[in-house]
Amino acid sequence: MSITLILGATIATMDDARRVIDDGGLAVGGDSIAFVGTRAEAEARFPDAQRIDATGKLMLPGLIDVHAHAGHGLIKTLAYGDGERWEALCEAAYTVASTPEFWQAEARLAALERLRFGVTCGVSLLGGGDTIMRSDDPAYADAHCEGVASIGTRSVVAIGPTRAPHPRTYARWQDDRAERYDVSFEQQLATACGVADRWHGSGTLSVALIYPTLRDEHEQRLDPVIFADACAQAQETRAAAEDRGLVFTQDGHTRGSVRRAASLGLLGPRTLLSHATDLDPDEIATLAETGATIAHNPSAVASILGRCPATELMAAGVTVALGSDATAPDRSADMFRHMQQAMHYHRRHFRDPALLPPGKTLEMATRAGAKALGMEDRIGSLEAGKAADLILVRLDRPHIAPPLMPLAQAICFANGNDVDFVMIDGVVRLQGGQAVGVDEQAVAADAMREARTMLARANGEGLDKLPDGFWDLRLGAAQE
Repeated sequence: MSITLILGATIATMDDARRVIDDGGLAVGGDSIAFVGTRAEAEARFPDAQRIDATGKLMLPGLIDVHAHAGHGLIKTLAYGDGERWEALCEAAYTVASTPEFWQAEARLAALERLRFGVTCGVSLLGGGDTIMRSDDPAYADAHCEGVASIGTRSVVAIGPTRAPHPRTYARWQDDRAERYDVSFEQQLATACGVADRWHGSGTLSVALIYPTLRDEHEQRLDPVIFADACAQAQETRAAAEDRGLVFTQDGHTRGSVRRAASLGLLGPRTLLSHATDLDPDEIATLAETGATIAHNPSAVASILGRCPATELMAAGVTVALGSDATAPDRSADMFRHMQQAMHYHRRHFRDPALLPPGKTLEMATRAGAKALGMEDRIGSLEAGKAADLILVRLDRPHIAPPLMPLAQAICFANGNDVDFVMIDGVVRLQGGQAVGVDEQAVAADAMREARTMLARANGEGLDKLPDGFWDLRLGAAQE
């Protein structure tokens, strides 16, 4: 087996000892890391290996984003500032206005964005809001998976049924005509399970199952029989995930919904709950007891409307990983941005500038993400035997230099565009800041074409215009 050495970088291993190695040397053999140490040690151990010069750069494990939405990449800021119009557009786009071509174009764009930002692994919910999944037919998930595979990132696609009541109306397009049809819960779950059976473990692709979060508002709004159906459906979806050894995830937990999830038996080490805002102490204790994990999205709207007690959760022993909730309406997949946001978010809450230090925040975007996805034996740190998922960050950029404390400076000052090199499973996917073997202009052109086609089919005229109030200062109730 041939060995490639990456030499000269400052290596933040994120191993158990949190070693940071100056003038480091990392050996890659096949798809795995063969050795991590100093440059001198690596060169002595592998004298005949190929060499990559990484002098003046910082090496990190590939970053991990545990919560984002497929489809959003072609919507981004549309209907900006109007949450109701945004949700309506998501529902239309992801049920009656999208084609497999839409999902493949968006998957390629989103995977390319992640790659350029050094995000080597990410979760993508196959839909938007907290309930609208494209789970009527496997063709859409297949197209998404094929799109991600063409870029080469590691991805976990989350798919599952929509929240009761059912059936849900979907549409398929033939030329310029839409055929609408109703889809039952059973068909949606069968679609999701079929996607999992076909794609989970295929190359760098994995699958998770999802059922929408059940909050107090749903119990109050839905007919009791329908709400009982929703509870049973959540349990059935979670059981299907458990039977297959998959992660079960839910989007939008807040204010008592963790308690309800626990009562339904949905929590466990393979359960990943997103947002988790305004939890009470009993819910925090329940998460610690069950081993369920949290996707904290500090840049999301949910983190404005409520607070995820991420620091308190971690103090209680809960695994809290970092998510982007990308790509919309005002945030990208740049995990450097979200690390920085997380630090300021919790420091402001406690008025403590020392809270949530950079190293702990990096852990949330690496080791904790790997654990939340059940991949801690393979990714999340740079150690011999683990997958060769790694990134190099340039330290010579004006906003980072001079690199006197390179790791701290990168976490606090870098952005995704400072990532210069990405390797995933031992394959070089980004070099010199450019994707290897990918026509980036073609990916962007396909995305524009499919986005405009979707807008026309969703009757979304005008949603791409600057909204009223774009330039105006609007005071909230707390300021008036």
